[in-house]
Amino acid sequence: MTQSATFHDLRDASVFITGGGSGIGAFLTEGFLLQGAKVAFVQRSDASEFAEEMADKHGVKPLFIQCDVTDISALKSAVATASKAHGPVTVMVNNAANDQRHATLEVDEEFWDWSQAINLKSYFFGCQAAIEQMQKAGHGSIINFSSISYMMGNAGYPAYTSANSGINGMTRSLAREFGPDKIRVNALAPGWVLTQKQLEKWAEPEALAAHLDRQCLKEHLVPQDMVDAVLFLASNTSRMLTGQALVVDGGVVTTG
Repeated sequence: MTQSATFHDLRDASVFITGGGSGIGAFLTEGFLLQGAKVAFVQRSDASEFAEEMADKHGVKPLFIQCDVTDISALKSAVATASKAHGPVTVMVNNAANDQRHATLEVDEEFWDWSQAINLKSYFFGCQAAIEQMQKAGHGSIINFSSISYMMGNAGYPAYTSANSGINGMTRSLAREFGPDKIRVNALAPGWVLTQKQLEKWAEPEALAAHLDRQCLKEHLVPQDMVDAVLFLASNTSRMLTGQALVVDGGVVTTG
């Protein structure tokens, strides 16, 4: 991993990341470690090996707490554990998500509730737990991962795009409510980031070419692009930026 910039105020910051042991989340964990932050992350699967890898590579081990984010009491407990280990959480990154494809007419209540539990409910209660810590610290930055999928009106995963849209609404409301506490809340809407999962499941040559044709910038997105954006939103470099959805997609959708 390379560093595009150094954000000095992130050194020793207490950072909490959901889904921080795989995919984009693993890059986020490493990105914050390179900034000198104290990182805790949760992952449903066992990410102990990844944590050890980071320790060997960077000389500092992130705090891994195994947790299913849909278990709200466990998620809140994990935030409390991270705060006890590293000091009150001042950067929260809600990254864990599941964009499993599904057809509208085949969705039942169980699948809908499962999708919302991962993609929206966990974000709200993750924010709630982090805000309590940020109020103690006197400041904080929350970054909620959304997606351009709902902005594009994509079919094939309506429960997921519904949650994405909800994340933006929640982000704006929380930014308004907790701005007086010097807590910033922003959403990050990535385009098609070529993670290993995407390459294995959906990145067919024709689909990649068609998507690239829609981008203004003719390069595929990589996880590092998300790391750089998250670090910016976490840092005081963006101190007056809140309640916004930052789109990083190479120029597929337009906002404003």
